[in-house]
Amino acid sequence: METRGTATGRSAPATATVVLGALGLFTSPAIVGGLLGAAGLVTGAVALRAAGRAGTARRRALLGLVLSLASIAVSVLAVVLLLWYADHTQECYRPDSLHQYVECVRRNLSDR
Repeated sequence: METRGTATGRSAPATATVVLGALGLFTSPAIVGGLLGAAGLVTGAVALRAAGRAGTARRRALLGLVLSLASIAVSVLAVVLLLWYADHTQECYRPDSLHQYVECVRRNLSDR
């Protein structure tokens, strides 16, 4: 496989960047996507350097970088929302049943 961007656009790092970015975005709500996005950023930097100034490899590398950044952003948002939820429902963590937990969460989230 060729690592330099060519007129045909074949670039393994550019393709890897898109794959890592897409997988990262898909798994971002589970927070794992942030790690894949970080790997996509590193691979994207390598791909951009190898692609040069033009060609499909450069466009693919840029797409991968955008997807990687989006996966990191969604992962950070998921962590923030998880921490917010945990803070607002911390008194509900020792329920006797699932029904009590659901009622406690509903009560705590509707009061605020």
